[in-house]
Amino acid sequence: MGSGQVTSSEPFDFQGKHVTVAGLGVSGVPAAKVLHGLGAIVTVVNDGADERARTQAAELEALGVTVRLGDGETLPEGTELIVTAPGWQPDKPLFAAAAQAGVPVWGDVELAWRLRGPDAADWLAVTGTNGKTTTVQMLASILKAAGLRTAAVGNIGVSLLDAVLGEERYDVLAVELSSYQLHWAPSLRAHSAAVLNLAPDHLDWHGSMAAYAADKGRIYEGNRIACVYNVADKATEDLVREADVEEGCRAVGFTLGTPAPSQLGVVEGILVDRAFVENRQKNAQELAEVADVDPPAPHNIANALAAAALARAYGVPAKAVRDGLRAFTPDAHRIAHVADVDGVAWIDDSKATNTHAAEASLAAYEPIVWIAGGLAKGATFDELVAKSAKRLRAAVLIGADRALIREALARHAPEVPVVDLDRTDTGAMRAAVQEARKLAQPGDTVLLAPACASMDMFANYNKRGDAFADAVRELGSADG
Repeated sequence: MGSGQVTSSEPFDFQGKHVTVAGLGVSGVPAAKVLHGLGAIVTVVNDGADERARTQAAELEALGVTVRLGDGETLPEGTELIVTAPGWQPDKPLFAAAAQAGVPVWGDVELAWRLRGPDAADWLAVTGTNGKTTTVQMLASILKAAGLRTAAVGNIGVSLLDAVLGEERYDVLAVELSSYQLHWAPSLRAHSAAVLNLAPDHLDWHGSMAAYAADKGRIYEGNRIACVYNVADKATEDLVREADVEEGCRAVGFTLGTPAPSQLGVVEGILVDRAFVENRQKNAQELAEVADVDPPAPHNIANALAAAALARAYGVPAKAVRDGLRAFTPDAHRIAHVADVDGVAWIDDSKATNTHAAEASLAAYEPIVWIAGGLAKGATFDELVAKSAKRLRAAVLIGADRALIREALARHAPEVPVVDLDRTDTGAMRAAVQEARKLAQPGDTVLLAPACASMDMFANYNKRGDAFADAVRELGSADG
């Protein structure tokens, strides 16, 4: 790990400053309101001009904010700062114009970081391709069990601006950060941070795997106590080595195997800490049992270890780790057991929207009838299918890019029967469930782990998971 002088972000006086907010949406509207309240002269630019955008625009214009709908490309004259929604791609003409004019670009996370008060809560930050939300929720549960005032914020739950500027005072925040948010947060300096894993995702946005990894790695910049990495994913350790951190900050690994000194791991069904103990060469602290983690699938135990590492970096006692993990319940559509019908288990992991998440899900069961497909977002499926082929009883494919998965199955699992459902209407999921039922045998698991985004057929992965669960329940009630 590199070490060097970390400069804190300078306070920024917004009074009378011309600030352009790029994008309405979930982060743009609160950012515009906050900036306007701080005395900035705010202009919001937005690509679209649909009904929702017009409603949001009217709300902001009533406050005295200027809104330009249908033009997110041109830099408004006199702009001194841009605050962008995280999803706006770095190659947009607006940002090229800003670079040429020497105008800084911040995301909503950077804005929140700059607006923290002098006695602000520490940030324990989490990123990674998969597992972020679960890990942050586990971390918040552990911190609460330790009696700390905390919240799960950032890319989930409470907005960071609300957490920083709201009435409630926090001791420490469990912060989920996406690669997009990190890209636009140059001065963020967390107390401690974790990169859970790295796999190709959002490459259409970042332009390359190297750029994606570099944005994830920004989370380690300026860490004070611990940079937490995944022992099984060398790319995360490489990011720690490249990070410029404060003197004395340590690299702490988590592993599903026996931990070395400065690691957390698993020994005979017990989660143990060999990082935050006296004499870590010889000692280990028991934290919890694998059975305390819900569900105890391998990738979820890894999430629990990462959460525990960040909590321990913050000084949380071992008992709070156990109590916090026991109190935690996972969100819907994350390897959720829907029902058992005729000896077949039906599992909803609609949240597995990329190949890396689907691979973790497929590794937790066998034999599997796999329901997959949707929008591939530039992903390829050969590696996923090759690794999982021996676990598959059959596959049922849905969605716009299902041919990519079908071709990978033909190459790497030619003996696995495939049903290709050539329909993208809302009834497609019910049809997929009925096909899966014909293929499944007692003792099998039918697993919805699409490895793709949902927007070709559904509003979001929640709606996709709900459609699956509804169709499965219909099977059960038809039998009853």
